[in-house]
Amino acid sequence: VQLQASGGGLVQAGASLRLSCSVSGDAFTAYAVGWFRQAPEKEREFVASSNWSGGSTLYADSVKGRFTTSRDNAKNTVYLQMNSLKSEDLAVYYCNARRGWTNYWGQGTLVTVSS
Repeated sequence: VQLQASGGGLVQAGASLRLSCSVSGDAFTAYAVGWFRQAPEKEREFVASSNWSGGSTLYADSVKGRFTTSRDNAKNTVYLQMNSLKSEDLAVYYCNARRGWTNYWGQGTLVTVSS
């Protein structure tokens, strides 16, 4: 399974950004998908996840109400819509696909938020 994340960039605080992650190599709907991030000098942390259909989602408390994850199973793509970005959202964002105990990771995309 290969994951290719895109959409990162430099934005001002309060702006919005949408990340995309294209998944290939296996049946997309067999996987729960999610987003993690790693800020400088910090450990990687969970951001959001979605079950196979997109009907069930989870969010970290720090992004609830600002970030929304969704998936388009016809396009084998998962999205992370990020609104009201804050300086503390600055991080490398990684998409993740999980099936059972097996995890696959994308290469990461950098989100920089200037205040």
